[in-house]
Amino acid sequence: MFWGLVLLVSGYVVLCAGVFFYQRRLIYRPSRIVHATPRDSGIACEDVSLRTADGETLAAWHAPLVSARGTVIFFHGNAGNISHRIGELAAWRSLGFSVLLPDYRGFGASSGSPSEAGLYEDAEAAWRWVTTVRGVAPDRVVIAGRSLGGAVAIESAFRHAPGALVVESTFTRLPDVAAGVYPFLPVRFLMRERYASVEKIGVVRCPKVFLHGVEDALIPISMGRALYAAAAEPKTFIETPGDHADGGMLFDPRYVAEVDEFLRRVAGL
Repeated sequence: MFWGLVLLVSGYVVLCAGVFFYQRRLIYRPSRIVHATPRDSGIACEDVSLRTADGETLAAWHAPLVSARGTVIFFHGNAGNISHRIGELAAWRSLGFSVLLPDYRGFGASSGSPSEAGLYEDAEAAWRWVTTVRGVAPDRVVIAGRSLGGAVAIESAFRHAPGALVVESTFTRLPDVAAGVYPFLPVRFLMRERYASVEKIGVVRCPKVFLHGVEDALIPISMGRALYAAAAEPKTFIETPGDHADGGMLFDPRYVAEVDEFLRRVAGL
């Protein structure tokens, strides 16, 4: 009995240590394989290399439009790469926006390896490219993101003053998500990657759109509502069908239209 308890406790400690030291391998699931490009879907785009302040080179696609309403910078989730996000690029472009779709460090053809601080630097590189290289006025930029990308988008909007912020299926804090996945571990104390969006969103003053699927089991809609509640006006919350994989803006054209109407009416975009 005694040695069985010792083994049980030892195993638990080892498991906690594994989460603490190897959490980035659990959080980030990048793929180096680019399955398709926007050009395969008939969308004109250019390949762009973004240089980060700490020396990484990021792959990105820029799909420009003549007389665009503005430019959307779209940040994807924790897995895959930008080749899995062509649908989002196409949806935003159909609304009359130019789109920059960057990959994070360690994803796709980008150099480096991902981390919370690193992804924030990646977002800075994307912002600089749009506002400096392309010369787009900050109030004509929409920062958008899905899932983990929503947290990256919130950090970018926290640092800058975009025309609008649009996030889908986004959490309050990453440890809150981990606590639901690993309820038997003290993950709130173990996690160094925090993405504490709920502590930043109240400072973001631009118009904000929050979308969330009602059947999302990974990031419950209650988190999306808590994030919305912490945000300052102007803001709107759009509840959609679907789970974490298919909830949000792309679920149905009417939700794309709702986002479009809010951006025109409230953000002037």
